[in-house]
Amino acid sequence: MDNIKSPFKGIVSDFKGRIACYKQDWTAAFCCGPRILAPTTYIFFASALPVIAFGEQLSRETDGSLSTVETLASTALCGIVHSIIGGQPLLILGVAEPTVIMYTYLYSFAKGRAGLGQALFLAWAGWVCIWTALLLFLLAIFNVCTIISKFTRIAGELFGMLIAVLFIQQAVKGVISEYKIPEAEDATAEKYQFPWLYTNGLLGIIFSFGLLFTSLKSRRARSWRYGTGWFRSCIADYGVPLMVLVWSALSFSVPSTVPSGVPRRLVSPLPWESASLQHWTVIKDLGKVPPEYILAAFVPAVMIAGLYFFDHSVASQMAQQKEFNLKNPPAYHYDILILGIMTLLCGLIGLPPSNGVLPQSPMHTKSLAVLKRQLFRKRMVKSAKECMKQKASNSEIYGRMQAVFIEIDATPAPSVANELKELKDAVMKGEDGGIQNENFDPEKHIDACLPVRVNEQRLSNLVQSLLVAAALFAMPVIKKIPTSVLWGYFAYMATDSLPGNQFWERLKLLFITPGRRYKVLEGAHASFVESVPYKYIATFTLFQLMYLLVCFGVTWIPIAGILFPLPFFLLISIRQHILPKLFHPLHLHELDAAEYEEIPGVWTHSHGISFKDKEPNQSEDKGREVEMCDAEILDKLTTSRGELKLRSVSFSDNVLAQARLFDLLHF
Repeated sequence: MDNIKSPFKGIVSDFKGRIACYKQDWTAAFCCGPRILAPTTYIFFASALPVIAFGEQLSRETDGSLSTVETLASTALCGIVHSIIGGQPLLILGVAEPTVIMYTYLYSFAKGRAGLGQALFLAWAGWVCIWTALLLFLLAIFNVCTIISKFTRIAGELFGMLIAVLFIQQAVKGVISEYKIPEAEDATAEKYQFPWLYTNGLLGIIFSFGLLFTSLKSRRARSWRYGTGWFRSCIADYGVPLMVLVWSALSFSVPSTVPSGVPRRLVSPLPWESASLQHWTVIKDLGKVPPEYILAAFVPAVMIAGLYFFDHSVASQMAQQKEFNLKNPPAYHYDILILGIMTLLCGLIGLPPSNGVLPQSPMHTKSLAVLKRQLFRKRMVKSAKECMKQKASNSEIYGRMQAVFIEIDATPAPSVANELKELKDAVMKGEDGGIQNENFDPEKHIDACLPVRVNEQRLSNLVQSLLVAAALFAMPVIKKIPTSVLWGYFAYMATDSLPGNQFWERLKLLFITPGRRYKVLEGAHASFVESVPYKYIATFTLFQLMYLLVCFGVTWIPIAGILFPLPFFLLISIRQHILPKLFHPLHLHELDAAEYEEIPGVWTHSHGISFKDKEPNQSEDKGREVEMCDAEILDKLTTSRGELKLRSVSFSDNVLAQARLFDLLHF
């Protein structure tokens, strides 16, 4: 109620906080030099590929009224606007699956109405965007972002699981469609005769599963045993777009006797063709929409505004988790205001709006954390080695490294002293009779003890948005991608989003037989596995599963399916008032914790003899240290949706005994 009585308070506070560091948001990008291009290109590919896939989905669902050109244009336009005047520059914007679903329902409604039809679909969608923008303005003005904490893990993971299910649904529908003749096509064409139709379907299965399998393998390249660190990192970061390129190239290896339409490829007009230009003048058709449909547009606008508010705020929240140690203030209220402006703009020019997306936003922050870490390490290692050459004391070595850290980070010395305590302990051991400073390894100890820092700036977001805009001019090349490769990419997005989703982990737990459940503790596991009895874990998981089925069922309701966000809004009340009556508060806190708390497994560390222990002369082989790059470390500490894991110790002093008795005590 206090928030409603103080309109504009949140927006003004956010604006003042961000304007104070606006200059730094630009200058900070140049301290890294050309290396800023690494996270930029990484996020560009992570943003562009889903948008291309969503464009093909939209094209099919709207009979070509919208296509990949519009989704790329929206992502580029909104990304450029947000990177320049937005509040949180780490937030990545793009056309997302919820927007595609909403526009599918809007089109289904419009094409069946005599007063609208396909001709006025975009104009009516423009009115929906106008209403949505007005609602977003009100949410920002009256500081409604303060309730975002009410959307707890149960809502976020349910929403993520629903999107994963919808991705799988789209992948299956797409693969099946490869065996069918598209609507409005000439059924007598050679490529639509049974032998070639069947061939197209088989190729579709091969390309879809091939893209899915190779993408999942390349995504986990940092954990490979083979190859150098930079090679594994390159494959992990750019492997998925590389696999899209590889499988698209393989699609051209079919014999020349195969008709040109086999396999099928992405269908989209070019940006400079008339079919892609008509939506820019949608604003002229707004007055042609009948008044009753203008008023009716308010209903889907309420759903879309609530959906954008939730999705955008959660993506922003994930991009600035407290474990990233960001220096600049958040801007939730101001960003919702900017989102309203961008939604209005997109509606007036006939584009599907863009909003904050997962996991690209936290991926962006993580990539900039790696960049900042590399800068710190390079300067601090150099200063430490210079001191060691001059036979400086351990105190002098640490003092010099601390000075370099403060110089780069511009952080007051007292707070730095706490964050660098582990590094100080490692350096100062020599003065206590432990290691000598000549045995102090700057690279190893600095790597292990550096706190997380992020290069907070706007340039990477701006450049990746400009690259998305440039991709519009590459449409002749993008149209060469087989549609089956895109169906495989939908399946990849669904599969890759599951690890780290505690709802998914608990679902798998239900299928483990009682005699094997103790093996859960042998690997890294969520803290609730040890602290919550199995029957409550199972009950909570089954409740989520039933709720997921309800949400998924709503999406199948014709027209009324546009209300699918409604169950997620109701979940706030259910979580606050009903679940506490069904579960013990401590159990509910563990199952619906704000942080992803993980406990290392029993067998995490090997007690055998390592290869290094068998080396006869270790001093001559310092180049064979365990190789683990910064990105690999962050990968191990991050879930697929970009959430940082918190490592903690087991609740039991005797973990091994607990592993053996786990079955008896909890199951």
